[in-house]
Amino acid sequence: MAGEEKTIIRNKRVFLNHLDSYTCRNIALYLSNCVVGASLEDAGGEEEEGEGEESDKQNDVSSAKPKEGTFQIVGTLAKSDSVKPDFALETYMVSRREELMDRLLECDIIIYNITDSEQQLEEATWAVSAMHAEIERFENPKMFILLSTVMTWARSKPVDPDDPDIPFTEDDYRRRRPHPNFKEHISTEKLVIKLGKINKSKLTTYVIASGIQYGMEEDMLHLFFKMAWHGEVPALPVFGDGTNFIPMIHIFDLAAVVQNVVDHKPKTHYLVAVDDSKHLLREVVKCISSKLGTGKVQRESKENALLKKELTQNHIDHLLVNLQMEAVYIKENFNIRWMADTGFVENVEKVIKEYKHSRRLLPVKICILGPPAVGKSTVVEKLCKHYKLHHIKIMDVINEAIAKLERLVKAKEQAAGNEEEEEGEEEEEEDGSSDAAEVLESVKENMEQNGGRLDDQYLIKFVREKLKSMPCQNQGYILDGFPKMYEQGKELFLSEEEEEEEESRSNAIQCDKAIIPEYVIALDAPDDFLKNRVMNLPESVVAGTHYTQDRFIRRLNLFRDINTEDETVLNYFDELEIHPQHIDVTKDNDPEYTTVIDEIVKCIGKPRNYGLTPEEKAELEFKATEEKLRREFAKKAEMEQKEALEAAERAAHWEEWNKRLEEVKKQEVELLEAHSVPLRNYLMKNVMPTLTHGLIECCKVRPDDPVDFLAEYLFQKNPQVE
Repeated sequence: MAGEEKTIIRNKRVFLNHLDSYTCRNIALYLSNCVVGASLEDAGGEEEEGEGEESDKQNDVSSAKPKEGTFQIVGTLAKSDSVKPDFALETYMVSRREELMDRLLECDIIIYNITDSEQQLEEATWAVSAMHAEIERFENPKMFILLSTVMTWARSKPVDPDDPDIPFTEDDYRRRRPHPNFKEHISTEKLVIKLGKINKSKLTTYVIASGIQYGMEEDMLHLFFKMAWHGEVPALPVFGDGTNFIPMIHIFDLAAVVQNVVDHKPKTHYLVAVDDSKHLLREVVKCISSKLGTGKVQRESKENALLKKELTQNHIDHLLVNLQMEAVYIKENFNIRWMADTGFVENVEKVIKEYKHSRRLLPVKICILGPPAVGKSTVVEKLCKHYKLHHIKIMDVINEAIAKLERLVKAKEQAAGNEEEEEGEEEEEEDGSSDAAEVLESVKENMEQNGGRLDDQYLIKFVREKLKSMPCQNQGYILDGFPKMYEQGKELFLSEEEEEEEESRSNAIQCDKAIIPEYVIALDAPDDFLKNRVMNLPESVVAGTHYTQDRFIRRLNLFRDINTEDETVLNYFDELEIHPQHIDVTKDNDPEYTTVIDEIVKCIGKPRNYGLTPEEKAELEFKATEEKLRREFAKKAEMEQKEALEAAERAAHWEEWNKRLEEVKKQEVELLEAHSVPLRNYLMKNVMPTLTHGLIECCKVRPDDPVDFLAEYLFQKNPQVE
């Protein structure tokens, strides 16, 4: 008997609407890895053990098929082109309510998320009503969970008017007042709770009011993450004054609440799911900007939020809510292994890691090496365009570092207290302006002493700072021809934590994994090929560059000298097991390096970014349309030209044919006239005189038959007869 009961528990089938949406997909992913009833056990001893492993396991969105004893996940898909998730047992695209009802009756737990669209709201209302109407058909007890939102509390009056900072709890749910745009949500909440009280042995219902969800690929906060990751704006926007409190919860913590509701079947049917944080909107946006972007924020009017295409009215309402809540019941009664119980700000690094992993926004780090004039910069520019990476050129890095130092020095001199400076900029100046003047003076002095060149101590410092900058850490980079030597590579990529222990660990090469390149490409070509290429460059291109004859030969010889020893920069990467890929650029002497680029792209793989922006897609579509029209116009023009040419040829042939016809006719007439002369002479001499006399005689005689008379006359007067 006990075995049968255990079997029933271990085979719970869970339905979720729209498995391809952010909320339900991640909740379903979490539940698919949870053993039924696991939260009933005390999780206290397991929290510390394997916490990182559990996080990594949860972050794997492409996890394997559900394990034995876990929840069986089924559900609908919002989009017809969505792919069935690996963790789902079945997915449905149903158009009829009767068919959907049959699917719901097959499940033990039905979870409806109503935070995204009105369509889900209406369907959830129908689903709970229809299930209650079919309650007699239930073979086993069923549970209905409504995932709602704290926006149904947005206009609630304070618990204590004298102390408005007292947070709301589940006990205050009867006093809640919704935001104007969420009145239907609260009606659905009330209906769900009401229907769950009628026959609890058959159908139990729960409402979970969730705070703003974050984590994994992000949803409502995605705009801020995306803008910060791209780094294309100087500061992230804070809509309004940013002093509003926004209740929040990690998506996997919300999933854990759902798991505990299923396992515990609590007596309280209305639950609040928020973490312990009390974050202002400005604090959240500032934290994202600091850890992923420029570190700066700027205020924007609430109306500007409506201009953001990525933000829906639902998102805006949630971001502008001002509400303090506390999840007392779930803290005291549930066993939850929290992902971020202390809140977003305290766990932002973990959240950013999840975001990059889920969105596959992993930096591509490449180093392109090779002799001078082999085409490194050309290849790097094309790769940067293809992968949307940052081109790290040494001179640009030096100029950028000097400009930054000069800016800090100037700001320090003028900053007697500029109160309108952005907070992020102020922090940057405080960190670097104190010794910026001294560093700037040392750099300029060093360059003067070395004829415009920098010593490695400064050069490596500047390049290292560049590689650690947010743009390079987010998107990635391509190092153009640097480092050149073994020691440069070792100093550049040495891990800061291990610099002090370098001497004691001299036998083991250590590196900073945050900046070390993943791929090293060595472009190869013989000296004769390189010299011939430089000699064929136009004078206008060579003037003022390193490609003048003397400077190029000197640089080429230097490159060969430093790459003939055992400790070359390629050996350094080899020792780190980053094996360089050698590509011979002389195989295909193409100025566009098409073959070289294709070979590198094949090695590296697809880009790891958001892909084309809407503007870039529109531009490509415009160019494609323009190219199509151009081809069609060219084809039409070619056809018209061909037809005109054929018409001209036909006209010319017709004219020539007519001329020839006229000539033939003329020749025929002349020939006939030439042939008729003897006959005419004969007739004039022998026939016409006799015929004339005969006609005269006929006129005189006037016979009854003139023809017969004339014939008889000609016969009698015929000279041959005579």
